[in-house]
Amino acid sequence: MGPPLKLHELIRAIRSVKTQNEEREVIQRECADIRSSFRDEDSLYRGRSLAKLLYVHMLGYPAHFGQMECLKLIASSKFTDKRIGYLGAMMLLDERQDAHLLITNSMKRDLEHSSPVVQGLALCTLACLGSTEMCRDLAGEVEHLLQNSTGHVKKKAVLCAVHIIRKVPELVEMFVPVSEELLGEKRHGVLYGAVLLVTEICRRQPEACKRFRKLLPLLLQKLRQVMSGYSPDHVVSGVTDPFLQVRLLRLLKILGQNDESVCDAMSDLLAQVSTCTDTQSNAGNSVLYETVLTIVDTKSASGLRVLAVNILGRFLLSSDKNIRYVALTSLNRLVQSDYAAVQRHRGTIVECLRQTDTSLNKKALELCFALVNETNILPMMKELQRFLQTCPLELKQQCTSGIFLCAERFSPSTRWHIDTIMGTLVTAGESVRDDAVSHLIHLISGASELHGYIVHRLFLAVSKDIGQQPLVQVAAWCIGEYGELLISGSSEEPVKVTEDDVLDVLEGILQSHISLPNTRAYTLTAIMKLSTRFTRCVDRIRRVVSIYSSCHDVELQQRAVEYNALFKKYDHMRSAILEKMPLSEKSATEENETAIPELSEATERSPLDNSQINFAQPESQVTDLLGLLEVSTDMTMNTSSTAGPPLPQNVTSGSSLLDLLDEPVNHEMPPLVVYSKDGLQVEFSFMRPPSNPALLVITSSATNSSSITITDFQLQAAVPKSIQIQLQGPSGSLVPASDGGSVTQCIRVLNPQKVPLKMRLRFSFLQNGNTVQEMCEISNFPFGTWQ
Repeated sequence: MGPPLKLHELIRAIRSVKTQNEEREVIQRECADIRSSFRDEDSLYRGRSLAKLLYVHMLGYPAHFGQMECLKLIASSKFTDKRIGYLGAMMLLDERQDAHLLITNSMKRDLEHSSPVVQGLALCTLACLGSTEMCRDLAGEVEHLLQNSTGHVKKKAVLCAVHIIRKVPELVEMFVPVSEELLGEKRHGVLYGAVLLVTEICRRQPEACKRFRKLLPLLLQKLRQVMSGYSPDHVVSGVTDPFLQVRLLRLLKILGQNDESVCDAMSDLLAQVSTCTDTQSNAGNSVLYETVLTIVDTKSASGLRVLAVNILGRFLLSSDKNIRYVALTSLNRLVQSDYAAVQRHRGTIVECLRQTDTSLNKKALELCFALVNETNILPMMKELQRFLQTCPLELKQQCTSGIFLCAERFSPSTRWHIDTIMGTLVTAGESVRDDAVSHLIHLISGASELHGYIVHRLFLAVSKDIGQQPLVQVAAWCIGEYGELLISGSSEEPVKVTEDDVLDVLEGILQSHISLPNTRAYTLTAIMKLSTRFTRCVDRIRRVVSIYSSCHDVELQQRAVEYNALFKKYDHMRSAILEKMPLSEKSATEENETAIPELSEATERSPLDNSQINFAQPESQVTDLLGLLEVSTDMTMNTSSTAGPPLPQNVTSGSSLLDLLDEPVNHEMPPLVVYSKDGLQVEFSFMRPPSNPALLVITSSATNSSSITITDFQLQAAVPKSIQIQLQGPSGSLVPASDGGSVTQCIRVLNPQKVPLKMRLRFSFLQNGNTVQEMCEISNFPFGTWQ
């Protein structure tokens, strides 16, 4: 039997086959030969066999039987075998296999090897598949190589050190001294790795930032050198070393957080980067974007922040959709803190609504709603309603809800408000919130001077088209309440309408196959109410009502039977019972629900999470995340990033929803630990004002007893829709290790019906380099919280 096929011969044989079946046959034969070669302990071709097996693995075929051969080749003294062994280990092994632990001793010997090439192989493999145990065992050797090795090895060792810190954060202190020295390196690869290592250290151990802030002049000098073109070999599209520039800017951002002196020291250089970087390429745009993030996330001067907003404004003019998306996402983050600067780019943002990309439309829509105010409500509403006519179906409900909210907050007049909502209902069709009908009815009922105008306009609308069910429901209610105004001609442009004309339209709605059950219920009630307004048509109305006494719809049948009883047994009471509805104040629940658009959560591209509409001066930021929470009951989610909907201090008195300044008095209730896992503990304490027993103020306190600092901590809460919830801004997003501090957040809960309180919580945070999301449901609140 001759020597086995060489790798290139196997590749040629596989590429020459005509069908998938022939390819499988070739690979099966070759795998059998490879297994046979592996069984031969004295085989001279073990390295060649493993190389062929790796190619088979790349084609998607099983190659697990070669794992142990990797270990044998790594232990070999021949460099060629060792090289293919390490390559095989990186491809075939990971932390889930126990076999990778067996190579620790071989890697330890190779890290101490005299050959830099062998050391580099071991470092690459450790950085690729090193587990927590391996990293802890080999960290000393890596730290030694960072101090005493050639540039080739040092470059690999510094990247390996980053992996070790991510796997074993408690080893951060070991690498702090050497990382300070590495920042002074002139070799490009080593410097890049050093910046990455220092950035990782500062993220894992915020206390180390104080030590590295002393090296700020050195970092600024390095950034200036990069900008001046010190490394011509790393120019990308005319931009000098954009990768190192981005890494340096990220490190400066971390060092400048919560430190004004650092912000002042680097402000001139950030301005220089912002104005001198070429914007004609993606490389330049990446540097500019990172500069914007550095300015935004630090306490930079207002002029510098305006410059950052202007950069994003230029991004909006780019022909690249991805760049525009990034700009819109960033402007959404900035709109709260730099409202005036973002407002200057309103025209460009509105232009993004006319793009054909749904993701761009969504981000631009969120930003447009955030920019609406009293001065621009009229032109902005025209643009938003124009967008509603052509927007993708998945954005119609979000757009409609936002229009309703903006119209309610910034309406210049009641007539304009009502016209806007009615026009939106015509355009949006079924893509409206369930409470839109009741909200508009309540609004109309309070505008007594416009009843004639409104009922005429609605009557004409449903006479032409009854396909828009929400609008038909509002029209039916208004005709039932104010139908006599149609006959009397009480309108600015009176249209001659008879009682029979009105009833013809309402009967047409009842009989239409496209009418929803709710629409028929509204319409039958409207016809019944007209029996006291249209005295000449009482017999006709009685006949219509009697027909529906045997309707298959149980709800409609019940209404008809009860209305028939009014005609017969209780006819003397009919006029009093069917009088116009009195004008009533909204309940607290209705007030809150109509003020908050129910926005769908899309999860889009970005970790910037969010699918939500941010308003310039937000009273609320609430989204319906039922799908995300997987709750069976109807619950409303409030995010923790901004203040939630303002809750009234006194529901029964009808006081202003903005009156939240009264400090509640503590009614003694024991605290409750709502979450405890892996060192993270979240505890709720409770307070209740004596003047409003329906209001409960909860203070959430998150502490961390583990040795690993938790960052990006965020709390979200959901409650049933009969209860209102408001999450105020948290005290921070970093939960220090070893109980070194806490993150607190105020939660206001309004429960007018005093039903037993249930709450679903979601926690998201970054720990040990991993993103963690946890959920829990709380129903064991202490006595005194409506239990």
